[in-house]
Amino acid sequence: MCHSTDLRIKFSLKSVKYNELTVVIVVNVDKRVVGVVVDSVSDVLALDSGQISPVPELGCAADVGFITGIGTAPGDAHGRMLILVDTDNLISSADVGLPEMELH
Repeated sequence: MCHSTDLRIKFSLKSVKYNELTVVIVVNVDKRVVGVVVDSVSDVLALDSGQISPVPELGCAADVGFITGIGTAPGDAHGRMLILVDTDNLISSADVGLPEMELH
């Protein structure tokens, strides 16, 4: 069992009904195991540094501090843009209902 947060709530998006595609991704945040509820997962990929571009300048007020890069998968017939995120910056202890703790 672990605490979890729904990214739709985190990003203030409209709610959706959970269905068979809804999944919980388990990640380490601040040395704690937490769950992240997402709409779906289509692929799990390993990218090397040559497949990752820096974050482009975005002329908007949106907080993009948690985005670490833009990835591309070679041979991807769909031409998808993969947004890479830093889970430690994306999810705080407060997001998952945990008190802030000083780690020693």
